Amino acid sequence: MTAALGALGVGDRRLSAPVCYPAVPAVIRTEVLDCGIRLVTEPMADVRSVTVGVWVGTGSRDEDDARSGASHFLEHLLFKGTESWSAADIAEAVDEVGGDMNAFTTKEYTAFYIRLLSEDLPLGLDVLGAIMTDPALRPDDVEAERQVILDEILMHADEPSDFAAEQCTGAMFPDHPLGREVLGVPTSVSALDASEIRRFFDAHYRTGNLVLSAAGDLDHDQLAAEVERRFAGRAGGGAPSRVPPDAPSQTLVVTRRPTEQVHLVVGQRAPGRHSDDRWALAVLNHVLGGGIASRLFQEVRERRGLAYSIWSERTHYDEIGSLAVNVGTAPEHAREVLDLVYGELDRLGQHGITPRELAVARGHLRAETVLSLEDSGARMSRVGSSLLLHGHVLDVDDLLARVDAVTVEHVADVAGKLADEPRTLSVVGPVDRHDFES
Repeated sequence: MTAALGALGVGDRRLSAPVCYPAVPAVIRTEVLDCGIRLVTEPMADVRSVTVGVWVGTGSRDEDDARSGASHFLEHLLFKGTESWSAADIAEAVDEVGGDMNAFTTKEYTAFYIRLLSEDLPLGLDVLGAIMTDPALRPDDVEAERQVILDEILMHADEPSDFAAEQCTGAMFPDHPLGREVLGVPTSVSALDASEIRRFFDAHYRTGNLVLSAAGDLDHDQLAAEVERRFAGRAGGGAPSRVPPDAPSQTLVVTRRPTEQVHLVVGQRAPGRHSDDRWALAVLNHVLGGGIASRLFQEVRERRGLAYSIWSERTHYDEIGSLAVNVGTAPEHAREVLDLVYGELDRLGQHGITPRELAVARGHLRAETVLSLEDSGARMSRVGSSLLLHGHVLDVDDLLARVDAVTVEHVADVAGKLADEPRTLSVVGPVDRHDFES
């Protein structure tokens, strides 16, 4: 394998120029239908399937404390059926045509999608249209699903790495909805009833707050007519108003648990999704801990063997974002690993990255973008989330150009800004607060 890689030039520092990928035709179409829904499509010539998604511009940050978890609760309930379709009817219809249907909730939006053969697209639109415009939201279904969600909250809390990550987010954005768990908390989920969930649906699930995206074997104009017919009765509504975080981040949160490992998450506030710095942050994140060639993976895992896995990730919200490093390690190594993480963050702030690191990160980000184009679900997700969150969709050549335009100097500038941001340390494991206060 080493010889093969060498023949391909992997690791050859002379191969630092960006690879030239074939141009991707700009076939993405967007329009606002008469019913008010925003439609975006991307045809794919060589597939016989289609993926359709409905994106709701409301997530957990748009709930008050008493209704925390309402978006996620509603996501579950929409699959319980309508007045004319039972949950079993929906499952059987989708299963019969080999379709895949699912949904997810985030802090700023909720998405529902279905993937099936293009010949079965009318069925997919029937199902999505029915659950998104006329869900039953029966009291009995609310009670049955409530216990499922309470169990999901317990399951999530049982995973220490997930708990450490959420604990870090809560400390970075204290007293703000961005710091809350998407699932809600047991008290709020237990208190939600069918009438409150119906009011939440009526307020947020209207066409002015929806994007419908589709990718695959489709015709835009035919799809537009079908969507118009199914969503015309839900006109109105709009994006929720939001308030940015203003309380300062907390620096240290520790939860003692009898786990085998100590789970550490180091987080910092970072640029939001509309910032021009997000492209440089993507490069910085890859250099720090975004891949197997990253500084943290190489130093902590490969050279020192102090952790099985260590990675960094960036998250962008409307007006702010975060950069976080995640790692689990043996209790006796926790302080050493933490010092290594802090050291790399300090070095990035002081010296930025090298031209070689920029080339590797660019290559990875470019390939990651292009490889995602092979799947209709990923294309549907890209165009749908882009239209919902940014108000427009960049074509692939524009995206690659943004990555190629990142410079060592821009990354150094972003790293310097991050160095001035307070760090939040979240710890879960068999340790105490005083172990990390020095």
